[in-house]
Amino acid sequence: MRYIEALASYRGPEKSLFLAGGITGCPDWQKGMVEMLSGTDLVLFNPRRAEFPIHDPLAAEQQIRWENLHLRYATEILFWFPCETLCPIVLYELGAWSMTNKRIYIGMHPDYPRRQDVEIQTKLIRSDVAIVYSLEDLAEQVYVALLDRPAST
Repeated sequence: MRYIEALASYRGPEKSLFLAGGITGCPDWQKGMVEMLSGTDLVLFNPRRAEFPIHDPLAAEQQIRWENLHLRYATEILFWFPCETLCPIVLYELGAWSMTNKRIYIGMHPDYPRRQDVEIQTKLIRSDVAIVYSLEDLAEQVYVALLDRPAST
């Protein structure tokens, strides 16, 4: 596994996974996911920065631009919806990337407030995506997909 944290840039041919999900007002679920996926050959893009310069007026635009670029570079996207926040930007990103053929994984805490909305919308648009309700099950989906994938992709 190779780890890329915002704002470090990466553009390579390896299989890559963007960790899309809550950052503000929720636990650092990305840290646990990185640990769970450490045995893969994926490049992991983590938008959660160790230090976010909250008082820098340019920081938000830099962050958004980095995320937009690396969502495009990623060969796959993993979405996690924690129960602590609605994650409006993640909902936006899920909607946008659900309309593509890019492989996506969706997980949410069982108490996520908009659970039903995500379930229904996903069933309507991407019925091929199975939603799971724990980080462990989400990581397992990634491992299973890696096993099912031809070596050349």
